[in-house]
Amino acid sequence: MSYVTYVFQTVFGYSREKAEKLMMDVHHKGKAVVSNGAREEMERDVQILHSYGLWATVQRDSA
Repeated sequence: MSYVTYVFQTVFGYSREKAEKLMMDVHHKGKAVVSNGAREEMERDVQILHSYGLWATVQRDSA
């Protein structure tokens, strides 16, 4: 789990606390919103997370 925290800190520049909270959301809820923005940016973020061996998808915001 510390690897996921490391990746969130490295890729998104999150503080350790925020990265750990997101990692725990993934662990307990099965998912977490780690990034948002334009579709092209999100697709890039997905590719980056895949390159670290993590599973990620893009989902349109329901709002």
